[in-house]
Amino acid sequence: MKIISVCSFKGGTAKTSISLNLGAAIARFHNKRVLMIDFDAQANLTAGLGLDPDNHDSLAAVLQDTKSIQEVIVHTDHPQVDLIPADTWLERVEVTGVLSSDRYSHEKLKKILAPLKYDIALIDTPPSLCWLTESSLIACDFALVCATPEFYSIKGLQRLSFFMHYISERHPFELLGVALSFWNMRGRNNEDFLNVVEDTFPEKVLQTKIRRDIAVSEASIHGKPVFETSPKSRAAEDYRKLTQELLNKLTAYENMEQKCLNSTLS
Repeated sequence: MKIISVCSFKGGTAKTSISLNLGAAIARFHNKRVLMIDFDAQANLTAGLGLDPDNHDSLAAVLQDTKSIQEVIVHTDHPQVDLIPADTWLERVEVTGVLSSDRYSHEKLKKILAPLKYDIALIDTPPSLCWLTESSLIACDFALVCATPEFYSIKGLQRLSFFMHYISERHPFELLGVALSFWNMRGRNNEDFLNVVEDTFPEKVLQTKIRRDIAVSEASIHGKPVFETSPKSRAAEDYRKLTQELLNKLTAYENMEQKCLNSTLS
């Protein structure tokens, strides 16, 4: 199972929409078994898939040893897509119960997810550099950064870069890329923005940009991916292209790992 942590340093970067529609597209168009993990106490991913966060347990219960991982996995209405919902307990889970006295509590998520047998797991993290985000990055094989072409999104990228680098030195993972949302093809500051992202994450800006589209908001209201509510929208087109680009990158990393393994064995 490949685990992808979807991260940003601020809200409003379409991080949850990217997580939801990326996971749905991987399952729907590429026939993969996908586990979506809502690891943000706001529970927007849970609501975006049509579930009520108040009616389900989250990973908080598993982290606190009161539930097993299988007990909190929910089968969704979308074929081959399961979900671990979020709840408000996640917000301060690290300072309560058994985790409060565990010096290595931030490594627990990795151990919990290890036995699962999905093709891909996507972790939707909070828009902050907190314990939940750190746990997600320690648990993942790959990270995906989300950003928008505006000042505060740019300002947070460098801090996120330092945070990710610090964690990856002890718990290695690969950065798949930086996904840009609310993209205006005619934006007057596009070039300046791309230069800043390129300086912070060299050669990691993804070719596919997610254009602004009301269809994404409408899909969220219905608790469904955009492919179900507006399959011919430009957002649906962009998310399909982004999914293919990311899967191509995953394949390239897998081929590279296999070559290194073969070289070691020979």
